[in-house]
Amino acid sequence: MTAPAAATYHRRVQTSEARVWENVLDFEHLPFVHAHAFSACVPLDAGEGGWRARVRLAAPAGAPGPEILLALELDRPARRYVARTVEGPGAGTEIWTRVGPAGPEATDIAVAFHVPGLAEDQRDAVGRAYTALYARLWDEDEAMMRRRQGVLDGCLIGARPQGGGRLALGPAAALAARAPCAIEPGGVPLRVVAVGGALFAHAAVCPHQGGPLDADPSDPARVRCPWHGFAFDARDGALCEGRGAGLPFARRVEVDERGEAWLPSRRGSAVAGRPNA
Repeated sequence: MTAPAAATYHRRVQTSEARVWENVLDFEHLPFVHAHAFSACVPLDAGEGGWRARVRLAAPAGAPGPEILLALELDRPARRYVARTVEGPGAGTEIWTRVGPAGPEATDIAVAFHVPGLAEDQRDAVGRAYTALYARLWDEDEAMMRRRQGVLDGCLIGARPQGGGRLALGPAAALAARAPCAIEPGGVPLRVVAVGGALFAHAAVCPHQGGPLDADPSDPARVRCPWHGFAFDARDGALCEGRGAGLPFARRVEVDERGEAWLPSRRGSAVAGRPNA
């Protein structure tokens, strides 16, 4: 039997219902986008009807957090889903979420927190804690969903500069001084990095789901997506971590005898024995 709700959190997110359902099924983002709450997520099974995973909760630095078995089930016709803690701390907790369209790019959310075993004098405090947590989780999810929609609207996943010739980027010394930096030749977002005395330009949009790419602190030659942890070699776009293909665009920036930087639009010279993308 489901326990009474300790609280219900209401919110309108400025993104479509399609993005919300996509986000609900995306268990992989939990330890990356919500690292303050989750430190790991190991899926057991997943499908259009939901997923089950062993999820490790975040804990103070240096301490391993507790693990729970989390099951998420969708009822799309009824526009609702439930996340159940099956094993571990909080076992028996059910978090029910109702989803309702509020326009083409807006969705109403209502989240009810059903926590078993609460004494009456605990209910308000537990309800406030869950409400504060879910306000932060939805802040983070809404930012991700809105960026993804913008990337989809701009058709930027897989985009690369067009044209038959080289694209001028200005003085190489000035570009190197700014690196890492963002550029948009032909309206395509790229990022320029300096590695081993050379400049490289790579796609700034992750080909997985359109997340932003930024430096990987562990390796200056790598970039990482903060949404799902995908990592790529900034020099040639090769996939380092994750699954699927590499970056749609990554290559060495050419520098001519006058010190001007150019972006080759076709395959160029090899980098460390590997061809550029």
